[in-house]
Amino acid sequence: MDPTFSESSYGFRRGRNAHQAVKQAAEYVAEGRDIVVDIDLEKFFDRMNHDMLMARLARHVSDKRLLSIVRRFLEAGMMWEGICVERHEGSPQGGPLSPLLANLLLDDLDKELESWGHSFCRYADDCNIYVWTQKAGERVLASVTRFLEEGSLVVRMVPPTSRGMV
Repeated sequence: MDPTFSESSYGFRRGRNAHQAVKQAAEYVAEGRDIVVDIDLEKFFDRMNHDMLMARLARHVSDKRLLSIVRRFLEAGMMWEGICVERHEGSPQGGPLSPLLANLLLDDLDKELESWGHSFCRYADDCNIYVWTQKAGERVLASVTRFLEEGSLVVRMVPPTSRGMV
């Protein structure tokens, strides 16, 4: 699965790291793409949709037993103030599968950004898209927001007043 992920995805991948993402980002800025659309999906790991995630995983994995194990991992209860609480969404942060599942779920966003011809770096649920002008940044932010909302991937984006474009 990993070799099919975007070259612009740096988080939680063998042979890829945050330093490489920063280096690539610096290259985009040096080229003149100094408007950055900063996308951060709020509480992404806590709100991952299990059905959507399992459907994406089934695109790559045909073993029903493995899919069942992953589903059980996702639905395993969690301790909250000493009480076991059922989980209907989200993936445990720090869990061994969570980073891979996050990359799998966000790969559609990466592919969409690539199809639009954008220069970007994504690390887990944080994505920076590098553009030439403020107006282009505004269009990109609107397009990405629409894509995420229509695809039901969005949890919530952090409001542009605190992040958005820099």
